[in-house]
Amino acid sequence: MNKVFTFIFALMATTAVHAITHIVIVRNTRYQTVTGFGAACCDGAMCPFGNDTQPVKLLYGPTSKIGLNIMRMEISPNFVGDVVVPEWGNYDTPYDWKGSLPSAKIVKQRGGIVFGTPWSPPGDYKTNGTAQGGNTEDDNAVKGELRTDCYEKFYPWLNTFLAYMKKNGVNVDAVSVQNEPDWWVNYSGCLYTPQQQVTLVKNYANLLDRETYKGVRLISAEPLGFDPKYSNALLNDEVARDQIDIIAGHLYGHPPLGNMKSAAVLAAKYGKEVWMTEHSVTDNIDHLPNWNEQLTFAQELNECMLAGCTGYIYWYMRAHWAFVGTGESKYNPGNTKNTLLPRAYVMSHFSKHVTGSTRLDTKASFTTSTNSDLETSAYIKGDSIIVMAINASKTSHNLKIKLPFYVKSGTHLLSTGNETENLCQEQPIDISEPVNEVTASMPAGSLSTYIFIIDPDAADISDLTQTEDDGPKTYYDLQGRRLDAPHGLCVERSANGFSRKVYFGK
Repeated sequence: MNKVFTFIFALMATTAVHAITHIVIVRNTRYQTVTGFGAACCDGAMCPFGNDTQPVKLLYGPTSKIGLNIMRMEISPNFVGDVVVPEWGNYDTPYDWKGSLPSAKIVKQRGGIVFGTPWSPPGDYKTNGTAQGGNTEDDNAVKGELRTDCYEKFYPWLNTFLAYMKKNGVNVDAVSVQNEPDWWVNYSGCLYTPQQQVTLVKNYANLLDRETYKGVRLISAEPLGFDPKYSNALLNDEVARDQIDIIAGHLYGHPPLGNMKSAAVLAAKYGKEVWMTEHSVTDNIDHLPNWNEQLTFAQELNECMLAGCTGYIYWYMRAHWAFVGTGESKYNPGNTKNTLLPRAYVMSHFSKHVTGSTRLDTKASFTTSTNSDLETSAYIKGDSIIVMAINASKTSHNLKIKLPFYVKSGTHLLSTGNETENLCQEQPIDISEPVNEVTASMPAGSLSTYIFIIDPDAADISDLTQTEDDGPKTYYDLQGRRLDAPHGLCVERSANGFSRKVYFGK
């Protein structure tokens, strides 16, 4: 019973006959499990949203159109007396941490993850006496670093942040060591060498109060270009490694399949998550992004997954080049305040469907590199196999997908530059009987998500190796986990090592 069924997706009839067919083979070899996707709770000049919670209401939660589940906020080093207190409330802490609270509460209520990143420790902890990085036109400017006599103050300061947030109804899930420790700036910033970070983590991270703030995780410093020297130095030190839960970094100047992929190798060896915590493909541009720029964003998301990323956190939530419109007349029409922008719908392909999945190995008839015209990746989640496909070329192609299991139904989610409202169109894949091969159309300039439902009743009997051995047998599910008794579609292994795939009923 070696069934092969080919289904042609005729989304563009003119290309169904003439389009080149490419092949992607999806294998049941598993890599990282994806924690999720998110953005920073800020817009222009890093201003937190305060009581304007519409961005997170639009973007977060499984019932939202976008499905984000991770929110990043700044752990500000500034005292209230040094800033203008917003009209929407009074502070009960010396630091200006209130601005992200309303949004953080909604994200947590919707089952999301909230983490904080310091751009700088308090200025009186630093060599230059200010939260600013210190990069000025003055040739004698002092580079802002954490004073060695203040290393022991750093984690108690983070504990103060955790206490404030908990007191106000938000249990923070993680805190980071530092935003961009390798970038000397004239705004809020602090420099660390890889070895200085090791010292800070190895000798003092035990002061992070994980007992009181149960479940809080420690994220490494987040270098500008995901420089693996920072994460590798931590992971190569046994004591520091035990303190770090997540390695992180940004993608400025270094695409995902470079530094981040390199850093993820050691992280995977030690079971650490890998988060990309800040980047925007086209920030501060003087126009609304065109569809080609949106596909570049899709390629970045896909390449991050291929690089081993478990969490992707975009930069601003609200900007004309981000997820939610700002209303600035300069970028209208198409930038209405607090409405979803096309980039949000691109993100939804990953955030709604890849979150919680495990990436599968793929082998394609084309090679994926940075911003390849054709890219794919694949995932398994529950009884679903998810295949992402990006066609950034100006030509339609067909994609023959060879699956590791038989599937009984499927859904195609399609985004192209032709839509102006809902940029994620959905239609069923007409599969009339269980198949393990599907050919689908990839229209020119498109992002597609194909979701297939595994048929547990269909087994490829022709490939089974049978044995008459009557000795003891063990059983494993299709994820390789040993079962106490045969159940569902599983593998039977006899005493002499032969195995066969068998179905024992639900």
